[in-house]
Amino acid sequence: MTGKTVREAVAVFHDWSSLEAAVDELREAGFPKDAISLLASQHTVEKKLGHVYQRVEELEDDPRAPRTRFVSAKQIGRREDMVISSLTVLPTLIAAGVVVASAGAVAAAIAGTALVGATLGTILARWMDKRHAEWLQEQLEKGGILLWVRTPDEWSERKAIEILTQHAAHDVHIHEIPAPS
Repeated sequence: MTGKTVREAVAVFHDWSSLEAAVDELREAGFPKDAISLLASQHTVEKKLGHVYQRVEELEDDPRAPRTRFVSAKQIGRREDMVISSLTVLPTLIAAGVVVASAGAVAAAIAGTALVGATLGTILARWMDKRHAEWLQEQLEKGGILLWVRTPDEWSERKAIEILTQHAAHDVHIHEIPAPS
């Protein structure tokens, strides 16, 4: 290859729990978050590449394949909790301050807003879950969840391969692609 390149470990997983366990172990071994990526949604891939792909294996070694950052199930849960909290706590705090100033009439309206906020927060959390589930289902229907791990040296390559193989990933290998510009 000409020009600057990067080396990566590549693997395909058939279930989320194995992938998450592998990523946890990679992180414990010292791989930074930004060195770990997944294949983006089917829509994003087709939009960027201009064609439909049948199997994730077609994209394993394609440097143009769009990627997304790994987000654990725990992180998704925390994000949902934050959304719900922000939409319920703020109106409640405002209502508490207004009660002191207005004998309660405005506070009742703001308390209603808190209820609407809680409902909206729940809807947004379910939407986030649904979106993640749809992405996961798309990946599995196309052959598995495609993972890349940047490996800057031989030790990293060996360690990544060892971890990915231990967690039942298939088609585990190292490739070299042009460095992102």
